[in-house]
Amino acid sequence: MRTNLPVTNMEQPLRDGESIVSKTDLQGNIVYVNPYFIEISGFEEAELIGAPQNIVRHPDMPAEAFADMWSTLKSGIPWNGIVKNRCKNGNFYWVMANVTPVRENGKQVGYMSVRTRPTREQTAAADAAYRLFRQGKAKGLAIHQGEVVSTSIVARIAALTHMSLAVRIGLMMGFIMLLLTGFGIASMQDQSGGGSSAHVLGWVALLSVLVVGYFWYALHQAIMQPLKLATAVARAIAGGDLTSKFASTRKDDTGQLLRALQQMTLNLIAIIGDVRANVDSIKVSTQEIARGNMDLSGRTEAQASSLQQTAASMEQLASNVRQNAEHASEANKSASSASEVAIAGGEVVNKVTTTMGEISESARRIVDIIGIIDSIAFQTNILALNAAVEAARAGEQGRGFAVVATEVRNLAHRSSSAAKEIKSLIDVSVEKVDTGVQLVAQAGTTMEGVVSSVQRVTNIISEISIASGEQNTGIQQVNQAVTSMDEVTQQNAALVEQAAAAAASLEEQSVRLAQAVSVFKLSGEAGGLATAPARNTPSAATAPSSISNSSATRLKIK
Repeated sequence: MRTNLPVTNMEQPLRDGESIVSKTDLQGNIVYVNPYFIEISGFEEAELIGAPQNIVRHPDMPAEAFADMWSTLKSGIPWNGIVKNRCKNGNFYWVMANVTPVRENGKQVGYMSVRTRPTREQTAAADAAYRLFRQGKAKGLAIHQGEVVSTSIVARIAALTHMSLAVRIGLMMGFIMLLLTGFGIASMQDQSGGGSSAHVLGWVALLSVLVVGYFWYALHQAIMQPLKLATAVARAIAGGDLTSKFASTRKDDTGQLLRALQQMTLNLIAIIGDVRANVDSIKVSTQEIARGNMDLSGRTEAQASSLQQTAASMEQLASNVRQNAEHASEANKSASSASEVAIAGGEVVNKVTTTMGEISESARRIVDIIGIIDSIAFQTNILALNAAVEAARAGEQGRGFAVVATEVRNLAHRSSSAAKEIKSLIDVSVEKVDTGVQLVAQAGTTMEGVVSSVQRVTNIISEISIASGEQNTGIQQVNQAVTSMDEVTQQNAALVEQAAAAAASLEEQSVRLAQAVSVFKLSGEAGGLATAPARNTPSAATAPSSISNSSATRLKIK
């Protein structure tokens, strides 16, 4: 037997009205658990599904209990008993286990277990009995169909009161046959003249009345009263009332019928409780989905409107960018032309600078020539003076020569004066030419700066033109994307409207399902066919079930 450790002494009792439900296959592997099983055991659903049912077995449970359970279930009979289970953290919890074989097409395919909270008296009695079995001190005790029974002779004799209906009816019919035989024998003796036949017939008649009365009472107790109880329970279930609770200690056929009804009621309570919790959760979820879809529909419509406006704005922006690109292209062409003109102007200025330099050089050469002329005039003047001196010495013979010398001196003087004036003019011209050369040089430098600036402007405008073209292409792509988004948003808006309609329909169906399930009345609920109220929590695991066994009404036959 599997031993799950560690264990603690901390009890985790079940809540009143809650049921643990699970289904296993024929090998005892779990195939379904309800949310409360997950909550109370502490295991995750993934840990439970596919695991053997004994994953929650507590070491305090004796092996005899599970041996009895499996032998009972394999015979096709439901098993009811008190079981101590272990939580994942080592705590424990007591349950009243009701295990029923599951059949499909007449073939047993698994087991369904519904566990409820037992009373303190039941757990105390079971704990004491199980301790005896574990300690090997359970002499004279056995576990049969979930109950601890005595195996003594007295108990075996007392078990005769649990004979089946077929045996009871057979015994009654046999006794009636004996009575009829006795009456026949007594009649034959009376006809043969026996004196004591009347006395014997009287005793036989009295005994017959007593025995038949006893059998009638026994059959009434065994059949009629349980049938009335079963009928009352069946009518209550048919009316949707699952609050009826009854107990039967009978071991005969009617006892099995009552236990089957009790098991059916427990299973219905557990299933309908889970269905209600899930329906309430679905109802809340569908309401939230419906509200969310309505909000989403409104936001999608607003987004569609915004996208339409954005698409129009993007179209206008694309037009503006396209115009800017065209203007940038024209500016680039103009800048290129200006750059060419500036370059040509720079070349002209360079040529002017060169020409001015050549003029300055020519002026300097003229100054040099004028210097030579001035020197010649000076020497001529000296020669004239010398000639005049010689003429004076010559006297009358040299007078003519003196006149010529005087004229030559005057000519030399005028030549010198003219040369000086020319030199002065040339100096002024040279200064102006130098100034012009400097100005032309500055103009050349300025033109170079202008050319450089125009080239930079041309490059910038070219880059702007390229960027404008790329921006125009990007804007067109964005415009196409926005147009596609607008189309998709319109489609999404249509889908959202469909989803909102589907959510509204689902909400209506969940309300109808809640109304249909509310036909069944569970413990703690008022009567009537009111719509099941929606719980605040959407989780079926935490939703309080309205199933209760401790406070249920006990049917009594008066």
